[in-house]
Order: sequence, then C-alpha cells, then structure tokens
Amino acid sequence: MFGSRPLPGVLVVDRYNAYNKLPCRLQYCYAHLLREVKDLARQFEDNSEVHAFTTTFAPLLAQAMGLRRLPITDAQYYAQAGTLKQQIIDSAHAQAQHPGIHRIQAIFREHAQRLYHWAADRRVPAENNLAERELRPLVIARKVSFGSQSEAGARTREMLMTVLGTLRRRSPDFEARFKAALDQLARQRTANPYKLLFYNRSPP
Repeated sequence: MFGSRPLPGVLVVDRYNAYNKLPCRLQYCYAHLLREVKDLARQFEDNSEVHAFTTTFAPLLAQAMGLRRLPITDAQYYAQAGTLKQQIIDSAHAQAQHPGIHRIQAIFREHAQRLYHWAADRRVPAENNLAERELRPLVIARKVSFGSQSEAGARTREMLMTVLGTLRRRSPDFEARFKAALDQLARQRTANPYKLLFYNRSPP
C-alpha cells in the first residue's frame, strides 16, 4: 500500500509492531509513554525509587507534549526542546534498581531514533492525540452498536469513514460532494467513484 520508497515526513505512532514496516521515520507517542509511567507510579506507589523516577520523568514528557503549543518563537522553542531532550536522556540513563524503571528507560535507550523528532522539528508533535481524537467518534459508535456483525460490514465501515474523513479535509462542503458523487453514480453506474469524489473541484 505504501510502496518501498522512503516517504517524507514523520509518522507519530504508539509502539505497535506493524508500524515498523512503514518506509518513513517514526516518532513514538509521548502520551502513550506517559500513561505507562503513570501506571508504574500507581502500581508501586509505596516504592521510593519508583516515586522519585516517575515524579521526575512524567513532567518532562508532559512538557515535551505541550511545548509546540506555547506562544514562543522558533528560537525559543528549539532552545527549550534541546534542554528537555537532554533532561529526558539523562533520566533514561540514570542508575536504577527497580525493573519497572528499567523497562521504561530501555524504551528511551534502545529507540532514541524514534523519540526526539519533535525536538528537531517544531512541526512534529510529541504525541498522536490528534489522530486519537479523530478516531474516537468511530470507536464509540462501534462500541455502542456492538461493532460490525460481519467482515464485509467492517470493511464497508472502514472505507466509508476513510472517504468521509478525506473529503472533510479537502472540500468545504464534504456532505454535498459525497451526495453529488452518489447521485452521479446512480445515473452512471460505470463512473469512477474515486474521480467523482476527489478530482472535481466542486460537486458535479
């Protein structure tokens, strides 16, 4: 689907293994990582070493996620990003005894090439919250309706939501464009639906 040639840009992902097949640079989502740090803190709330690590590390991840939204110049952004990056690296390489801390630190030690694109390019977010928010309505609808009852139904929902999501970004009135494309297909069953949806600048 994506071809074999390197793709431009950076894709912000959780650590699902399927993303490793994509021919592009990856940025691990700090929101997912922050959740793991907080889970560690709750699981071992009486452990002083875990408490010291999580109370230091969690705010650093949160600051990294919020940095690009601050009303600061690019120069200020990259200066602060560089400082935050180094603080995260220092915490990830600090001596620790607890295995839970080791597990978190190992992610940052072993995958550094996927953790700091946000510090080098302000356009790259440190989290994929936008994508999560975009998916939430579909996920909620799937849960309350008990999901699709067949593979064909799941495939249909997948394609419809993909088409509508793309139209929403490319057309000021995506509902009108979608309806116009369906009307045209009803009149001409052999018409190319892709061209009707995405090539025309205005609804036919």
